[in-house]
Amino acid sequence: MGRYYNGDIEGKFWVAVQASNAADQFGFEGVEPSQLEYGFESEHIPFVKEGIKKIKDRLNYKKVHEFFEDKGWYNQDELDKNNITREEVSDYADLALGEKILKCIEEDGACYFTAEC
Repeated sequence: MGRYYNGDIEGKFWVAVQASNAADQFGFEGVEPSQLEYGFESEHIPFVKEGIKKIKDRLNYKKVHEFFEDKGWYNQDELDKNNITREEVSDYADLALGEKILKCIEEDGACYFTAEC
């Protein structure tokens, strides 16, 4: 069963890899209980960029991106063969979320969405 986020941006959290509060690392904490609510505005851009930078600094982006490029699915054996850790998969998923948030703010001036817990 997947967990989704929706609002100004929409998507599905990566199953067993990505936490519902993944967007917290981009400078705004979600509001609980059953759904996290996010409201990023233009003044949050520096925090979002900093969160993206922190992920990029610790992630071997090229290796992980090449692995996931054009892949519809993956399994643990493939990750192991390519020396990709669960942490790298989680970071890669979080990076995609951060980039989606940043793009939304830059294009629309704000980015509001809820995330299922």
